[in-house]
Amino acid sequence: MRKYLYLTIVAMLIIQTATAQKSLFSKEVFINGGDSLLYRQLLPENFDPAKKYPVVIFLHGSGERGNDNEAQLVHGAEFFLNQQARKNFPAIIIFPQCPRNDFWANVVFGDVNAAERFSFQKGSKPTKVMGLLGDFIKQLKSEKFADTDRFYAGGLSMGGMGTLELLRHHPRVFAAAFSICGGDHVENVRKYKNVPIWFFHGAKDNVVPPEKSEIVVAELKRRNSIVKFTLYPEANHNSWDSAFAEPELLPWLFSQYK
Repeated sequence: MRKYLYLTIVAMLIIQTATAQKSLFSKEVFINGGDSLLYRQLLPENFDPAKKYPVVIFLHGSGERGNDNEAQLVHGAEFFLNQQARKNFPAIIIFPQCPRNDFWANVVFGDVNAAERFSFQKGSKPTKVMGLLGDFIKQLKSEKFADTDRFYAGGLSMGGMGTLELLRHHPRVFAAAFSICGGDHVENVRKYKNVPIWFFHGAKDNVVPPEKSEIVVAELKRRNSIVKFTLYPEANHNSWDSAFAEPELLPWLFSQYK
């Protein structure tokens, strides 16, 4: 009985600590006309507005959509809250939240049980939330504390797709990016061929097949782009767990400059 009580107390302490850490992400809202984009923002320790800092835009997956300005921190927040990461790579981290009825990437959805459940569009216009995110990034670039030579993007699942969509619409903004279990239409690759990208995918992914990343990687390699690809042989859709455990991800990302 004491053992179970002890484990329960430990679990509660872990949850409380994680919640307290995530509270370091302030709750913010970007308003443009009649539209609003909810986002969470993590500032570097000892933030000095007179200094310039890299900016990371992280896009969550479809399961974290909503309007609570909370759910987008479920995956990835702890990765950026790591004390060693914050010490070695001080940066402004932005987690925007996609509304429930929207999607980061312009995708046509097929049968959920079919291999082509995601049909990526060639040269399509940005979704409403992606357009709003683009306006928000323009504002971020105008801030004196933002290092415009070191804007980075990343995301998982829907956010991995959204990362490539973001690069397509704003290829000159980002110094580098990473896409976890995402994908794109191969014809869109030419738009962001000059942006270094690290792709991650699980070989056993039964939600977004690894081929969705592989065809984009192959096209980038054909164009002699700077591209990395890590395929986890035993991982399913949650390949972000393995990606966030990669010791070289942040050093690689922050070493890239425009």
